[in-house]
Amino acid sequence: MARANDEAADLIQELADLLSITGGDAYKIRAYEKAARAIAGYPEDISGLDLAGLKKIPTVGDAIAKKLLDYLATGTIRQVEELRAQIPAGVRALTSIPTLGPKKAMAVYEALGISSVPELAEAIRQGRLRDLRGFGAKTEENILHGIELMQQAGERVLIDVAADLAEEIVAELSRVTGCVRCTYAGSLRRMRETIGDIDVLAASGDPGPLMEAFTALPYVTEVIARGEKKTSVRTVKGLQVDLRVVPPESWGAALQYFTGSQAHNIRTREIAVRAGLKLSEYGLFDAGTDELIVSETEEEVYQRLGLPWIPPALREDGGEIEAALAGDLPRLVTVEDLRGDLHSHTDLTDGTASLADMVAAAAGRGLEYYAVTDHAPNLFMQRMTDEKALAQREEIRALQERHPGLTLLHGTELNIDPDGGVDWDADFLAGFDVCVASVHSHFTQDKAEMTRRLVRACENPHVHVIGHPTARLIGRRPPVDADWDEVFKAAARTGTALEIDAFPDRLDLPADLIRRAKRFGVKFSIDTDAHAVGHHRNIRYAVGTAQRGWLTPDDVINTWPLDRLRAFLRKT
Repeated sequence: MARANDEAADLIQELADLLSITGGDAYKIRAYEKAARAIAGYPEDISGLDLAGLKKIPTVGDAIAKKLLDYLATGTIRQVEELRAQIPAGVRALTSIPTLGPKKAMAVYEALGISSVPELAEAIRQGRLRDLRGFGAKTEENILHGIELMQQAGERVLIDVAADLAEEIVAELSRVTGCVRCTYAGSLRRMRETIGDIDVLAASGDPGPLMEAFTALPYVTEVIARGEKKTSVRTVKGLQVDLRVVPPESWGAALQYFTGSQAHNIRTREIAVRAGLKLSEYGLFDAGTDELIVSETEEEVYQRLGLPWIPPALREDGGEIEAALAGDLPRLVTVEDLRGDLHSHTDLTDGTASLADMVAAAAGRGLEYYAVTDHAPNLFMQRMTDEKALAQREEIRALQERHPGLTLLHGTELNIDPDGGVDWDADFLAGFDVCVASVHSHFTQDKAEMTRRLVRACENPHVHVIGHPTARLIGRRPPVDADWDEVFKAAARTGTALEIDAFPDRLDLPADLIRRAKRFGVKFSIDTDAHAVGHHRNIRYAVGTAQRGWLTPDDVINTWPLDRLRAFLRKT
């Protein structure tokens, strides 16, 4: 995605947030939030668009398009700057706490003069918030947890931010004369959900031109350290990027070493030592003579250690060495294995693209089947009705004729109510091909209540998939508290799939819970939850998460042929 799209979307979202603090019109705030999603998901680079072109972005009307022109001309939006000036910086700082909304941030500022996160944490410990209207012990607990989440996130970024930057750097460096190979390694190659810094590896007999090109990249703001073999820079995103250049003959050993993880590397070095070898980023050597044995490819390095090649997503010392030695490494699911997508939205509810455009995007991915699952009526702000759902069903049937190679499924994303019920009665639900059910409210129920809620949803014969099961938003909202083993037992018993949602701030189920659920026999659905055409590209992050959870194609229902999927959806 073009950087201009991201920056403009952030500014429009900030405008919505600032209006929330000042008590702006709720309808206008929602319009800005929806436009921000549409701009971020728009596949075309907005930096080259004029007013008419900007107005072609879904949900972007004349007023927002003019704000985008303002951004393209000045690098900011005047209304955002004006609101920033009106609202104390301290209040804006407080709104960065995931569990503290803008109104409560303004309340603690006006009543207590609190204008920083440390001040707020200290005030909670002193019990100073309890006399404020709308604040209580539970609110204080939630705010403290939000502060903890924010501190844990630190300087880390979501995987899509890191991947976009890393891929741009790799593309630029790959064009440098003398560059034999170039890729990213580290935690990004292992598909961790958040990234602290980016490791880029290049192979060349002459590192100089690569180092020159690297430090001259337009988004480099600071050269932290520069050497012949390694250079570290800071970028406009705040991310540190380290470039290491190795001789072409050392490529395989270096890629294995710098991919990590540290714990995995310790295990492979231990195997080398026991075999009378030494393993480093330069190769695998005889410990007695220092003679180089292998180094050119990762496969050769692992093979000489008596191991098959281990997929990067598994390299966490989580049992992959033992599985490799026993010949039990799984054949991990890949993007190419996916035949369908069972969770997506259109502009009928909170999506930003039309049904026709979303279907065309699915067809462009080469899918065999695609479900449209707009929100159900209990998420009242989306204004879904029975009539709208039935009209969409007819529209899908008409579109089917234009896409004979893609089977279109009419679905819905239901809301799991606090007691585990869902929207619509059984007769109406029976008309849908697939029903995804998700928690969209009451995130702070206690463990027993949340467990009952999710189990009851699994037991509903019309619920096929539990969407983004933990409801977490990475760095912004913690996962719900549930007895996950009980939920997994219910999902396996009832034939209900658990989703792996591709949104970079969700990646939900997380990898650790995926692996636990798999042991109970749970099946999974890897979905984009796309709300815009550009969101389809996020599928790789969900697949990476599934790989970290050790999933095979057979574990994932949307790798199955349509007839097998339909049999599963009958929940019999």
